[in-house]
Amino acid sequence: MKSLVVEDDFTSRFLLQTILSLYGECLGAANGREALEAFQTARENDTPFDLICLDIMMPEMDGHEVLRQIRALEMKGETAPAKSGAKIIMTTALSDSESMKQAQRHYCDAYLVKPINKAKLLDLLKSFGLI
Repeated sequence: MKSLVVEDDFTSRFLLQTILSLYGECLGAANGREALEAFQTARENDTPFDLICLDIMMPEMDGHEVLRQIRALEMKGETAPAKSGAKIIMTTALSDSESMKQAQRHYCDAYLVKPINKAKLLDLLKSFGLI
């Protein structure tokens, strides 16, 4: 499994990367622009991400915009997000229904509220067939 953790908080990014690196290659991005660059580079190298953990509240470009742009790029490449695109888990402190609805409109696969529960994360990865 190849994964990308997009999180502006170093400690949160490090913790998720530590968990996910046990299951394969795991890269980190500190903001939305870095995430989009990593996503596009991986696609161009024919080594796309299987999983993206995406924070919502970030400087420069928030997670909702990153999610929207990733799904648009996948659709452009004729990869239907629900079938073979990256599994995207929104990881955020926001638990309001509007944030959840907005993420679902752009085809996020799951929504985890911080602090991230490792067991819940691993259950999601199993349900996606990633581990």
